[in-house]
Amino acid sequence: MKTLYLECNMGAAGDMLMAALLELIPDREAFVEEMNALGLPGVHVALEPAVRCGVTGSHVSVTVHGTEEESVDVPLAHEHPHVHEHPHDHEHPHDHDHEHPHDHGHSHDHDHSHSHSHSALGDIRHWISHLPVSDKVKADAVGVYTLIAEAEGHAHGMPVEEIHFHEVGTLDAVADVVGVCLLMEKIAPDRVVASPIHVGCGQVQCAHGVLPVPAPATAYILREVPIYGGSIQGELCTPTGAALLKYFADSFGAMPVMEIEATGYGMGTKEFEAANCVRAHLGHTSGQVGEVAELSCNLDDMTPEAIGFAQEILLEAGVLDVFTTPIGMKKSRPGVMLTCLCRQEDGEKFAKLMLRHTTTLGVREHTCRRYTLEREETVEETAYGPVRVKHAHGDGVEKSKPEYEDVAKIAREKGMTFAQASQLVK
Repeated sequence: MKTLYLECNMGAAGDMLMAALLELIPDREAFVEEMNALGLPGVHVALEPAVRCGVTGSHVSVTVHGTEEESVDVPLAHEHPHVHEHPHDHEHPHDHDHEHPHDHGHSHDHDHSHSHSHSALGDIRHWISHLPVSDKVKADAVGVYTLIAEAEGHAHGMPVEEIHFHEVGTLDAVADVVGVCLLMEKIAPDRVVASPIHVGCGQVQCAHGVLPVPAPATAYILREVPIYGGSIQGELCTPTGAALLKYFADSFGAMPVMEIEATGYGMGTKEFEAANCVRAHLGHTSGQVGEVAELSCNLDDMTPEAIGFAQEILLEAGVLDVFTTPIGMKKSRPGVMLTCLCRQEDGEKFAKLMLRHTTTLGVREHTCRRYTLEREETVEETAYGPVRVKHAHGDGVEKSKPEYEDVAKIAREKGMTFAQASQLVK
């Protein structure tokens, strides 16, 4: 399975993710030319080499009308007192000067009409819909930007369609988002896994005052995603970086066992003791690695039939597996431990079922890492009817097994033993 693993030990930002992915493809200059041919107003993309802590990587510079946006996540209230907007950086989450408010005058040599224009989500959807990219890239880009707008709307207590963004910050963020979506299409991983995200710590100065890190919009996007702080003061993960990770990652956790074919380093611009980068590993995994919840309870006052009924209820409700284990309990009483495996997000649901259908007073939950083979099912025709066959492979292992119910049905109908019916499937 083609797997992409994203290390976010120093947070994540749109330009850093784009640079890391860009290092994974063979023709980087062609990609830069493709980005500059998109027709985003005033946007220019450049690829630059960068070294952090002695490690060589790439930095993607996005300028709008010749200016690279440096301010991050600062609502502008002085022009629209009732409409806050989020400039969305040019993604430099590690480069803030927190000793003074960011300057949003954008007093550069380009026309100031650009620096005081604003765009709503509808405008952004319109820009994206007219880009010369595939429908998939357009859909992905709109999906990512919708996550950002929803987070901004929640943070400011406003409907999504009323959120406005500063043009410079919006255009470079759109470039980052579209660039990452384009690269994901080119790389085409079967599975994307991201590490827990380092969001930084402390506070960040903005036009409305001092905000906690992670910023409200970032925190909203990263709900149900593993994040952590650390000793680095400042915002390490931007809303755009958070939205891209939330949209594309199939799971978050430790790096799976994989054969790495290429590694890309997307560099931030500031030096830290740790290498300021997002690192992307592209390779292959033979099977799948994921995390499941293991729920268990000890029972010493239920009949076998009642325990069996509880198992049937859990299976019908969709647990991955359920089983019992004989145990010795206090006062030398023999007992049974009932255990079920389920997806982590379903843990509470199945814990409630166990409490309802057993005599236990409490259910324990543990998180387990699960290694699985790739699975598929085929149908094999036999002289006595079709039989489903389960196949599994990975890590040099191949297994096949006929479906029990199909084999048992043939054995009953034809007066065969189960072993004889199994031999019908080759």
